[in-house]
Amino acid sequence: MNAARGSLLGIEHLEAAEILRILKFARRMNPDRPRPLLRGRRVMLLFYEASTRTRGSFELAAKAMGAHTVLIQAMGSSIEKGESLLDTGYTAQAVGAEVIVIRHPNAGAPQVMAEHIGVPVINAGDGLHEHPSQALLDAYTILKSKKSFKGLQVSIIGDIFHSRVARSACHLLSKFGVKIILCGPPELVPDIAATIAPGVRVTRHIEDALRGTDVVMLLRVQKERLVGMKIDLPEYIARYQMTPARLKTAKKDAIVMHPGPIIRGLELTSEVADGAQARILDEVHNGVPTRMAILARALGKMR
Repeated sequence: MNAARGSLLGIEHLEAAEILRILKFARRMNPDRPRPLLRGRRVMLLFYEASTRTRGSFELAAKAMGAHTVLIQAMGSSIEKGESLLDTGYTAQAVGAEVIVIRHPNAGAPQVMAEHIGVPVINAGDGLHEHPSQALLDAYTILKSKKSFKGLQVSIIGDIFHSRVARSACHLLSKFGVKIILCGPPELVPDIAATIAPGVRVTRHIEDALRGTDVVMLLRVQKERLVGMKIDLPEYIARYQMTPARLKTAKKDAIVMHPGPIIRGLELTSEVADGAQARILDEVHNGVPTRMAILARALGKMR
């Protein structure tokens, strides 16, 4: 069974032309000037994992277009009582959901749901697999500063192994010929990471990754995960923390991105986080118009 038209399950199998179509439509969306494209439509937010930015921006995006939203979280719902993924999906469809936005800890869960219910499903992050809406809003953010993907180099630094954000970003950027460099310790960036998408390179040296780069994309690094993997925290900071001195290795007009939440003093210094090259808060802001486009596409209103 195929997924309903308008579903967004990942970036890997999305055509480059369709990505550009979504981004072009997103540029027309302004959450401060609501457009009733989805007036009266019903959007269900089904979150099996905690989320602030993704859930909040999907909700704001839906409401900015006049849609009604219903939030269901694992805690305090029938999910907590053991209801299966598909039964939850069938129930959502039965009560009138016209599109389901789902975040799930298991890779492939949105795909399974999309193959069995008759409404569009949007993947808001599934396990270590993908986070397509984040990749799209990151692309939107890059193009606001760089105007084109042509000739760009993007360096992704941090915990690649556990990052669905990195996977979706690599799938998207590689479709446009972007040079992608992954950087971090071998435990967090194994050599196999270079197989995520065509043209991806891995390096252990941050200066190598930053040299001549246009976009520095930092990833979240959890302290407890470093401890569990026996990675020395002070050594990680000494080798991979983004500082003003290191940022000078990149191009003068390089931008710094991070999907959040940032950890000052670990992944980057406050000087970088609050500096002129940072686009971290812009990323959060850009999530709303991008997700407005994704919802409009799901319900056939992206014209």
